[in-house]
Amino acid sequence: MDPEMDVDAPEPRGTKRAAEEDEASKKPKRIRALDPDVVNKIAAGEIIVAPMHALKELIENAVDAGSTSLEILVKDGGLKLLQITDNGHGIDRDDLPILCERFTTSKLKQFEDLSSIGTYGFRGEALASISHIAHLTVTTKTAGSSCAWRAHYSNGKLVAPKPGQPAAPKATAGRGGTQITVEDLFYNVPTRRRAFRSASEEYAKILDVVGRYAVHCSGVAFSCRKHGDSGVSISTPVTANTIDRIRQIHGSAVANELVEFKSEDRKLGFRSSGYVTNANYHVKRTVILLFINHRSVESTAVKRAIEQTYSSFLPKGGHPFAYIDLEIEPHRVDVNVHPTKREVNFLNEDEIIECICQEIKSNLTQVDSSRTFLTQTLLPGVRTMEPAPRDPDSTDAEGRTPKTPATTKKPYEHNLVRTDSKVRKITSMLSPAVLSATEAETTSGILDEGLQYETTDREPLRIALTSVKNLRASVRNAMHNTLTETIASHTYVGLVDERRRITAIQSGVKLYLIDYGMFCNEFFYQIGLTDFGNFGVIKLDPAPKLIDLLQIAADAEREAPSSRKAKSSEKNEIFDNAPDLVARALIDRREMLNEYFSLQISAEGELLSLPLLLKGYLPCLGKLPRFLLRLGPYVDWTSEEDCFRTFLRELAAFYTPEQLPPPPPPAENDGNEVSPDVDMEEELTKNRRLQIARMLEHVVFPALRSRLVATNRLLRGVVEVADLKGLYRVFERC
Repeated sequence: MDPEMDVDAPEPRGTKRAAEEDEASKKPKRIRALDPDVVNKIAAGEIIVAPMHALKELIENAVDAGSTSLEILVKDGGLKLLQITDNGHGIDRDDLPILCERFTTSKLKQFEDLSSIGTYGFRGEALASISHIAHLTVTTKTAGSSCAWRAHYSNGKLVAPKPGQPAAPKATAGRGGTQITVEDLFYNVPTRRRAFRSASEEYAKILDVVGRYAVHCSGVAFSCRKHGDSGVSISTPVTANTIDRIRQIHGSAVANELVEFKSEDRKLGFRSSGYVTNANYHVKRTVILLFINHRSVESTAVKRAIEQTYSSFLPKGGHPFAYIDLEIEPHRVDVNVHPTKREVNFLNEDEIIECICQEIKSNLTQVDSSRTFLTQTLLPGVRTMEPAPRDPDSTDAEGRTPKTPATTKKPYEHNLVRTDSKVRKITSMLSPAVLSATEAETTSGILDEGLQYETTDREPLRIALTSVKNLRASVRNAMHNTLTETIASHTYVGLVDERRRITAIQSGVKLYLIDYGMFCNEFFYQIGLTDFGNFGVIKLDPAPKLIDLLQIAADAEREAPSSRKAKSSEKNEIFDNAPDLVARALIDRREMLNEYFSLQISAEGELLSLPLLLKGYLPCLGKLPRFLLRLGPYVDWTSEEDCFRTFLRELAAFYTPEQLPPPPPPAENDGNEVSPDVDMEEELTKNRRLQIARMLEHVVFPALRSRLVATNRLLRGVVEVADLKGLYRVFERC
């Protein structure tokens, strides 16, 4: 037998050693310290697993620095470029040399501080880890520094930006705060870099991280975009509340179905709050934004408990959305249990989770007394008394086959809009005493009385004035998203009160009363900005004298109650001189007024035309004298931007519908004759009332729906008076 085949023991696994190594292998191997570069790369691999982890660390550092604005730029999913710019406190020039060394931090001094940590970061490893696996550049400026400083890092040390240059930080121009640029992430770890599937997948993970902190960090503006794209993927203004932030990140479908909850227990040392979706919303995957002591973490126990809570509310396979802000006394939390701080441990975990879920369940029970699965508007002409076809082979009015034909009528359909504005008007339910047949017939003629339109071939002017752009930007910055959506989707119900200028509108399943005077004032101001320099023209024929109109306004102001408190001599002197002064000022500026505002005044002082802001809408010409008089003292003619703003505000006030007296009660025939002047005044008021009602319904509110940017100040002019869901709950209890 071949001696080589005589095997008494199994061969050891692995590489077969040479004969001369057998003796050496029996000796114990010496323990040696790893090379510092290897240690740092191992640590970096534990903390920075993907670009999203690097960004999370940078966001937390920026928020810790007191930033109120974060701008994030990403290229190739963060592998090529990851840049974050904040407006925080900045970093001192003297701290830059050790900025990227391991365990250097401004947030922790001794181990006992971990029991009361109140910041995101505390180990001082984030920037150090990034510098070992990427090219890191830091540009920073503090409030007390006269310039910004830029430093480049590699392997935790300062390096020169180019060969032959010094490694010390270099003075440069920059704004207050810090900009950190991470380039070529994992360039020296090729195995991990090749493990990433696609840039789009990594960018989606980055948006998830940014979205979580954008929802939680109130008072901080976030924006995130791809390199080379003009638009942003995420943009949340600094003034947005939590619901608006959820709406912008996760959509209106989530934001419209949120339920707020709050829970607190002093014995357990915690306080929680947040928003969860009700039973009308469900998706295929649970989405939980969990923040413990303002740190974004993951918890399998919390996720499992939330899903169990919703199991009795949602259909099988449905999952909720939840945003939970949990604050626990710091000495009860161990934050140092995970390299990326993704998890934390805290005392009484089961009891705290049970309290939160119990509060959520209680709120869901109160809100979701019934469930809705469909929202639909009935088509005009559909007979609501006839049942819909239930045959699976039947088709609808447009020849389409229903996907899921209903077998029984759902008893709770309180999300359905039961009426269509084109089928029946609310005015058809009013008594004949309120709207007579004669008035109804003359209404359409009143709307167009005296209005004749001519078209012009003049090309629209392109306005590029900085002042106008600034005024338009200020309107956009003050926009209220929810109110703008409400107005854009509303249905006009009717005029409620002409004296207090109140109308009713419906949006979705809610009924609102709005101050149309306030809304029209803001709307006509915005038209003045958008159509600046391109207004239509209302020609006045015959043209009145400017001085005559100003004299009428001066006489009316002299007799006004507000001016009676002034001394008689001072009052007479002011109003005697005002018409001449204002007329001279307007005539001197007539070229500018005509070019920008279509307000034509002849050299002889005749008012030839007024600006036309909205076709089909006629302002009250009785307000014209006061409008012209106010152009003198209430318009700032010294500054371009202030001049345009104040003039357009006065123009909007002139165009705003006036307050009308309430309709007179039915007159009783007592034998006394009515004065012809009084009868004429009542007839004019009645015609104007009908005209305003028609213009509001057919001209103003359709224009509001398509063009208005509802600002925050308009919230004072809106009152919700009915909610179909709430009414159904009342009916169910009766």
